[in-house]
Amino acid sequence: MSETPQHESTDSSASPEAPDFAAMTRDIAEVPAVEVIVTVAVNLMSAAAVKLGLTEEGDEHKDLDEARKLIHALAGLLDGGATEISSFHAAPLRDGLKSLQLAFREASIVPDEPGQGPGEKYTGPVYG
Repeated sequence: MSETPQHESTDSSASPEAPDFAAMTRDIAEVPAVEVIVTVAVNLMSAAAVKLGLTEEGDEHKDLDEARKLIHALAGLLDGGATEISSFHAAPLRDGLKSLQLAFREASIVPDEPGQGPGEKYTGPVYG
């Protein structure tokens, strides 16, 4: 006698772990653009700090190539969004960016020339 395998239902709406995209869309629609920009900037800053080895784990996650990309993207976002967010939001983000740029320069074995570091295309040369 041969048994036929029984398959579990693949209906994702029945799964409690399945994301509710309709609710997510409604939620994001209610968020002001400035809040989205600031949240993305903070996430980029946090990821860059990890890749620079500035967390408690230190060098465990250090990757300067990845940090360069994240810092450059952060600088581009802040440059492009500067007119869209108030100085109340922009000033601390620019300070954080500069701190990351300086930390990158310090962590580099061969530091970039002034104006050539990550994000300096948007910010201009960064000096300590």
